[in-house]
Amino acid sequence: MSKCEQCIIKQFNSLKALTKDELVRISGCKTSRIIKKGEVIFEEGEVLNGVYCIKDGICKLTKLSANGKDQIVKMVVKGDLLGQRSIISDERSNLQAVALNDMEVCFIPKNEILNNLRRNPDFTFDVLKDMAQDLKEADDVIVNMAQKTVRQRLAETLIYIQDNFGANPDGTLSVMLSREDFANIVGTATESAIRVLSQFKKESLIAILGKQIKILDIEGLKRVE
Repeated sequence: MSKCEQCIIKQFNSLKALTKDELVRISGCKTSRIIKKGEVIFEEGEVLNGVYCIKDGICKLTKLSANGKDQIVKMVVKGDLLGQRSIISDERSNLQAVALNDMEVCFIPKNEILNNLRRNPDFTFDVLKDMAQDLKEADDVIVNMAQKTVRQRLAETLIYIQDNFGANPDGTLSVMLSREDFANIVGTATESAIRVLSQFKKESLIAILGKQIKILDIEGLKRVE
């Protein structure tokens, strides 16, 4: 098991503000876990007794809507922390986290996080900055849902995935989402997402290779109306 003070992942989240002694204490009480693709990390409404630091892999955060569909709120990659908002607000989790591929996560107990928030103002400030960024992204999602077409939202999602998660050697997107996942990201029916992806293929904006998608014309996707 790697030690927190030696782990490069901490540089990508608020843990970087902790002192070496604080990281040593966290390292002594954390637990590591392998999570398989499709496995739930935590449920919506669950009481979280700590935060998860993603060492490898990608997960989706979803919210169950009134019509029984899961709305994908965000995709989270290695280096990010999960559950810090619930810990600080002392509320049940507002979202469900599900692995999109095989993951490795470290679980840090709640008390250790709270103790460091009380002792270390730099850590507290970094956590606040992370939450502020989450709020900004949530504002953007609200505006996009209200003002942009399904075609525009799906085009932006494809670009976002390539920009943030990269592509495989053959050019296909490294994150393989189901058609239902795409629909749940942009807030539409699965049939509509399938239809729009087919339109993008006909317009030579993307290629569809089985379940994989390859972007052929990223500038064209940016111009979609």
